[in-house]
Amino acid sequence: MSSIAPIRRIRWVAAVVVSVAFLCVALAGGTVSAEPPLRMGTYVVDSAQALDQGQLDRVTAAVGDLYADQQMRLWVVYVHDFNGMSPQGWADRTATMSGFGGRDLLLAIATEDRAYWFKGELPSSVSDSELDSVLTRDVEPALHNGRWADAGVAMADGLDSAMRGGGVSLRTLLIVALLIVLIVGGLVLYSRKRRAQRRRAELAAARRVDPDNSTALAALSLDALQARSKEVLVEIDNAVRTSAEELELATGEFGDTAVTRFSTALANAKSAAAKAFSIRQQLDDAVPETPDQQRTMLVDLIGTVGRADRELDAQVAEFDAMRDLLIDAPARLDGLTRDLVELTGRAPGSEAELTRLTTAYPASVLAPIRDNVTMARERITFAEQNIDAGRAALAQPVGKQGGAVAAIRAAEGAVGQARTLLDAVDHAATNIQQASDGLPAILDELRADIATAKDLSGYGGVDLHAAITAAETALTIATATSTSDPLDAFHNAVAADNALDLANAAATDRKLAAEDLQRRLDRALTDARARIGAASDYISTRRGGIDAQARTRLSEAQRNFDAAQQLSTTDPTRALASAQAAADLGGRALQAAQASVRAWENSQPPSGTAQAGAVLGGILIEGLLRGATHQRSGGYTPASYGGSSGSRRISRGGRF
Repeated sequence: MSSIAPIRRIRWVAAVVVSVAFLCVALAGGTVSAEPPLRMGTYVVDSAQALDQGQLDRVTAAVGDLYADQQMRLWVVYVHDFNGMSPQGWADRTATMSGFGGRDLLLAIATEDRAYWFKGELPSSVSDSELDSVLTRDVEPALHNGRWADAGVAMADGLDSAMRGGGVSLRTLLIVALLIVLIVGGLVLYSRKRRAQRRRAELAAARRVDPDNSTALAALSLDALQARSKEVLVEIDNAVRTSAEELELATGEFGDTAVTRFSTALANAKSAAAKAFSIRQQLDDAVPETPDQQRTMLVDLIGTVGRADRELDAQVAEFDAMRDLLIDAPARLDGLTRDLVELTGRAPGSEAELTRLTTAYPASVLAPIRDNVTMARERITFAEQNIDAGRAALAQPVGKQGGAVAAIRAAEGAVGQARTLLDAVDHAATNIQQASDGLPAILDELRADIATAKDLSGYGGVDLHAAITAAETALTIATATSTSDPLDAFHNAVAADNALDLANAAATDRKLAAEDLQRRLDRALTDARARIGAASDYISTRRGGIDAQARTRLSEAQRNFDAAQQLSTTDPTRALASAQAAADLGGRALQAAQASVRAWENSQPPSGTAQAGAVLGGILIEGLLRGATHQRSGGYTPASYGGSSGSRRISRGGRF
């Protein structure tokens, strides 16, 4: 250990050198020049001359390692000051001048101003909490102590570690946990944990792969591709549904012509999503595919969704600029208030209608709309809260009114879902009434077709005999349940009559069968339309708790329904088969969605608040999923137009 005297002498010499340096600057009349925004020519720029060569090499190496590991470009610039601009404004201008894109991040440090700013699009594999940890735990302390090189290295290393899915400390904790399991003899549990860890790591790796990079995707395990495909299906379906709601509002404000480009992008995204869901349906059906076939289909699915997601994201900035909610915010809030008055007035009538239906029909018939009025009131309350928040934000000085935008967007989403929920009650009554009105005719036709089939029994063989038996059973059940459950009675009677008619068609004149075919098709389309509509309304208003399975079934039901309509005039036989498949898949989609919501509700703490309802409805989404720059309280932010990653734009910093 060195003595105190040499240290004092060194400090004295250093003080003398610093004093002489300042004296030279003063005599030369020089001052530290301001640093305007600049175009970055290299990954590390030291205009402030804060680093020696060794330190510059360290920062450059850390930035290079980040790019080699993650293909993420981090640019670091050290300046004396920000030229009288705000740190954010200086960083924004430098990023624009440098032509930065979606994989460029900028860390700007003003050594004399003692301020910094970090901006760019945060990768989906890095959460807001991980970024905050890197900034507050590593970067800011280094800046505070004047360790300029350490700050740049900490930024690069922290991002690299977060994108890899954790650092040494996490692995250490996992090892300790595994050792505990081994000590208590939990070999089976240990094996399961290892498998789960591997799946999480593989899934994290899959999330980082560019969806256009089919070679990299094909190199992933089938388990990782399967898990990632389900994630992207949920993400694109939520993005499409939210974008459609936002686009509907924009169309009402600006007209069809003004939103053409956004409509086109949304239509392309819907088409891509439908294709992806169709692939998922093929993978889920009873026909097995080889591992190579599965891999090819999954790579196609993920790539299709990724391209659609990017196309939506490419429109976000222009869409937001067109629909600047602050321009006429007071009028918007007034309009939303009028909507709330109308919806509040509707709620008692809808509740009375639901009560009437509840007394008339069994719970299974009304399960899709059982909670609709309660949920609608939650959305109304949530909208009221946000309207009040929006008005409070508008009362702030100019430049501090940004909170009104999020409040208006959240209120619009809540109002739209409240209206859909109440409409669904009315649609249910209409569907039940249509089934009740149509049931006598279909039962009479079923009886007549059974009689006709018996007359043709000598020509129909085993198939016709089986169809007659099934039709008689369906007729008995439908007759018994026609009052208590007209929807299912109508569906069962239509299905049995379709099967019997097909058997009759094989035993009678083709011309007579063709004349009846169109009537069967119309009934099947009505049945499918009702079942698909019920499932779609249910998923749209509870999408925050619904996974990929229900969405896949609904997408396939819609595809079959569209095919049935297209074939109805050219090939009614195939159209009928598609309509029947659509009805069946629509019912399966609703069942899967209800099971998913129950699982979601069981995983949540008891709440019943308006905000919980908004999360279930997809109006509010978790900051971890969407990565919003300015999150609302509770870690949620209102959904908006754009792809699933459209709100990962990051810009934050401060003084040190």
